[in-house]
Amino acid sequence: MATDKTFTVAGISNLNGEYKVRFANDLMRIKVLAKSDHTDIRLDELDGSFTKLEAARKLLTLDAYQDAIAQSTITEYIEDNSPKTPAPKASKPAAKGVMKPAKAVKAPAKVAVTEDEDAPF
Repeated sequence: MATDKTFTVAGISNLNGEYKVRFANDLMRIKVLAKSDHTDIRLDELDGSFTKLEAARKLLTLDAYQDAIAQSTITEYIEDNSPKTPAPKASKPAAKGVMKPAKAVKAPAKVAVTEDEDAPF
């Protein structure tokens, strides 16, 4: 979400059984969603201008979004769009300057060779 856009209206809507979080700067967005066959359109004006992630967090606290569908839709949006923090890497133990002796490589065993008169060269 590398954008600085802010929104004053946010909410959720249902399109073909799939709920999504919606953002706008005007409540007239309801008409556009309704014309596009959205149902259960719930948009509210926020008390300021917020980024999408901030607006979604704000929606979680509003009374109109306390039902299970709204809470799960908004929570899923927040989880999917929150900045990912890299997991801390396990640190390797520091070398102490002491080297382990290398294992000796065994020389191959000598094989007794017999000369056969019938052996081809």
